[in-house]
Amino acid sequence: MKSPENIHPIFDKQSVQRSDREMRLRQRAKVLWLCGLSGSGKSTLALALEKKLFDLGYFPYLLDGDNIRTGLNRNLGFSDSDRTENLRRIAEVAKLFLDAGVVVLTSFITPLESQRSTSKSIIGESNYLEIFVDAPLSVCEQRDVKGLYAKAKAGTIPQFTGKSSDFIPPAQPHLHLKTSEESIEESLEKLLTFTLNQIHPKGNPHGSQS
Repeated sequence: MKSPENIHPIFDKQSVQRSDREMRLRQRAKVLWLCGLSGSGKSTLALALEKKLFDLGYFPYLLDGDNIRTGLNRNLGFSDSDRTENLRRIAEVAKLFLDAGVVVLTSFITPLESQRSTSKSIIGESNYLEIFVDAPLSVCEQRDVKGLYAKAKAGTIPQFTGKSSDFIPPAQPHLHLKTSEESIEESLEKLLTFTLNQIHPKGNPHGSQS
């Protein structure tokens, strides 16, 4: 999408830089992009990670469908183009939070490599950490905690990812969690360890966090 004319970003003119905010918050800002099928465990892990990080003294913020689809993106549907635009806007919001020094957690299916590449290009490769929350379709269907697979089978949800719409697994995620083979606690411990290694700054007075 072409940038509007006469719009000039001010990131390079800010009197308070991202590094200043990171120092104040005692963390390195990153975006953890959790992707995977509905029912794979993305939201459960993201919510649990947010609480863990907050309790450890970090400043995380979770972006998911509940706080994006009901507000900023309420005008978007679920066509392929609308889903792609939904994810583009989320990446732009994550970039703003990143500049604020926040550890951003996102939980979205993000089924296509092109969508993940766009998100990475917006956020920046060094700031974008891709987490593949992996569970087979059969397991996700059995869980079906929101009843979405049942609705898709009944035909009330068209273009549902995993059924009538493809999910292309990430080729090289930064972290691959197989939630059908390990408990949620085991996956969370791996995710927490990975995250702390990424966001924990040298010289942080909260040394017990590492």
